Amino acid sequence: MLIVQVSMVMGQSSVLRGLVKDAYTNEPLPFVNIVIEGTNTGTTTNETGEFVFEGLEPGFIRLQLSSIGYERLLTEEINISAIRSNYVEISMVQKSTQLDEVEVSAGAFVRKGETPVSLRRIGIEQIEKSAGASRDLAKVLQSFPGVGANVSFRNDLIVRGGGPSENRFFLDGIEIPVLNHFSTQGASGGSVGILNVDFIREVDFYSSAFPAGRGNAMSSVFEFKQIDANKDKPSFKATLGASELSLSSNTPLGKKTGGLFSVRRSYLQFLFDQLGLPFLPSFTDFQFRTRTRFDEKNELILLGVGAIDEFKFNPSPDPTEENQYILEYLPSFEQWNYTVGASFKHFMDQNYLEVAISRSQLNNRINKYQDNEEDNPDKLVNDYVSDEIQNRLRMELYSNPGRVTMRAGISLEDISYYNRTYTRVFRDDMPAEINYRTDLNFFSYGVFGSLYSTIVDDKLDVRLGLRMDANTYSDDMNNPLEQLSPRLTLSYRIATDVSVNFNAGRYYQLPPYTTMGYKNNLGQWVNKDNGLKYIHADHLVGGVEWLPNSSLRISVEAFWKRYRNYPFSVTDSVALASKGADYGVLGDEEVTSTADGRTYGLEFLVRRKSSKGYSYILAYTLVSSEFTDAEGNYVPSSWDAGHLLTFTFNKSFSRHWDFGMRWRLAGGLPYTPYDRDKSELVAAWDVQGREYLDYSRFNESRLDPFHQLDLRVDKTWLFSKFSLGVYLDIQNVYNRKSREAPKLIQVTDENGNPVIQNPEAPEAEQRYELKELVTSSGTVLPTIGVILEF
Repeated sequence: MLIVQVSMVMGQSSVLRGLVKDAYTNEPLPFVNIVIEGTNTGTTTNETGEFVFEGLEPGFIRLQLSSIGYERLLTEEINISAIRSNYVEISMVQKSTQLDEVEVSAGAFVRKGETPVSLRRIGIEQIEKSAGASRDLAKVLQSFPGVGANVSFRNDLIVRGGGPSENRFFLDGIEIPVLNHFSTQGASGGSVGILNVDFIREVDFYSSAFPAGRGNAMSSVFEFKQIDANKDKPSFKATLGASELSLSSNTPLGKKTGGLFSVRRSYLQFLFDQLGLPFLPSFTDFQFRTRTRFDEKNELILLGVGAIDEFKFNPSPDPTEENQYILEYLPSFEQWNYTVGASFKHFMDQNYLEVAISRSQLNNRINKYQDNEEDNPDKLVNDYVSDEIQNRLRMELYSNPGRVTMRAGISLEDISYYNRTYTRVFRDDMPAEINYRTDLNFFSYGVFGSLYSTIVDDKLDVRLGLRMDANTYSDDMNNPLEQLSPRLTLSYRIATDVSVNFNAGRYYQLPPYTTMGYKNNLGQWVNKDNGLKYIHADHLVGGVEWLPNSSLRISVEAFWKRYRNYPFSVTDSVALASKGADYGVLGDEEVTSTADGRTYGLEFLVRRKSSKGYSYILAYTLVSSEFTDAEGNYVPSSWDAGHLLTFTFNKSFSRHWDFGMRWRLAGGLPYTPYDRDKSELVAAWDVQGREYLDYSRFNESRLDPFHQLDLRVDKTWLFSKFSLGVYLDIQNVYNRKSREAPKLIQVTDENGNPVIQNPEAPEAEQRYELKELVTSSGTVLPTIGVILEF
């Protein structure tokens, strides 16, 4: 498959303008020293905190800032365009002790003192230039320790052995429940990311030690921070490729307001049709952000992101057995979602108040007909319609009066969940129907606070956090003292370049709304009656970090997580933690809050960011992930990869050449063998269209290890009024094939009809003749891109 992409951007020359301000008062900071990392090029802010760099080479730069009484700061990468204007606002934090002099130090890594443990900061350069990632944030994250993935064509994030439903995402402080197109309801994975990476400035990725203000997560929290809009002239970017068409704009909207806007439309259905694939996906998404600075003390951010996804069948796919298998079980679905929100900040003396409100909605429609005969109502197998709506309010006070930094706030959430389900199933050796309707509404709230300080001669960083959550769903969840979530983070500098880090905490998360709203055919709230509870995970993390020089970071972290009250499937006798990495719905079934789990391991990271134009990441994770079965015995979860190894390298050469590579190795994931005896039954096969798994042998088998090499080369030509860039990205360079779990498919006669082994038997005892289908994933995927800026 060859993908060709063309991009055009309108703008002006390469000048960087910016504003430096106090993080808590929002007042501009004059006379701040600023140096471009790795150079002798520097400047100083004027009386109003503004600065200008002119005549810059296009590409990525980092700024080092220093001022008396403030913590020294090194920004993440800033993308300097050769054509359009560039603008950035930078916040600095006051030191608790004053310095006698100012020194700008060239260091590629800056500690975030409030969370020095299990935090990775990702800059735009790594997102833009990462080989094999196609500018998709989820794929970039797979270069970091502790992050695994399920399959190459999905964006499920498996962090430190936890399930794909245990992650939370925030865009400029507003929670974004859905981050991917074709998202799995009840989890976080999908096939393609929704966010426009052109608007992302940096990403903070927490795999533990979550801030107290970020609840309802057990494996990870992602904070996406967007760029500031241009202050003088608008710029535009149009992208035309083999799979999508997009348009984005970065523009001033007045003296006090700037805006970012983008819309994207795919035409994957045409590409998939030409390739003879059995399904035809298409998607549309939008994203916007405006920021209004009313005055020095008040500012407002409005933002939104949303998507429309459609998934239909190809009426004339290639007649392969694998396509036949997919068509037998895969439903068609339509999905749309959006989040709109507002964040208002009011700055005071050494304090500021943030008030964030948002509304999110996910609408999901799935249907499946036997043999895909959609005009025959008697062939209806599954008809599912669902709505999830969250109206959120969060108020948070940030205070830095001296040696102690404080944060405190409340979160309120009004949740509505609607579900209409009809599905045919095969249970207890006979066909059955599930038919119910749910209208669920409940109120959730949380209270949180944290303290951070540096003591013991500024060698020991201490952060204490506390959070309580509760809701009105049931008596099992309405007492906030039962969801008490303490957390402690310590970091001690035993030398100027060596730190010992520690974190302990308890984190709570609601079960999926699909689980909370499940009913039986009698209309009974089955899971509420079963005593459904908050899930919780206890984290224990310890590690050592060494900065041998200004551009190199080496760290080792050991982690341990213990899960309690995980939803346990009554039908399949497995924890929901091992589900959620397939298209469709997670949690729409009867469960009990009885599963326990544990994940533990060791992470090793070597990360270098050289001012000489190259960087690399070497990340290794040893991980074990286990959850209990019906007898209470620990068995491997579906994410028990064992080993994760990644090496990523990027290098910029003269004459605007760039090279990137990524090599990944992951241990084989466990899988559950199929149940041939049950699958052969005609009554069973007709309602599922694929093999049944033998959950009495859950995850007894294991796939082969996976490894892949991705390469990318970029070249840019600069002209007086425009620039032209070309890149070649090749995924899976040596065409590694990864064996998938064995499947079963019907044997058909010369007319294409399924063969029945015993046609003379009673209908309830008839069996299809099935054969094993062995498939593999992985192919060489080159992508050619052309970027034109003028």
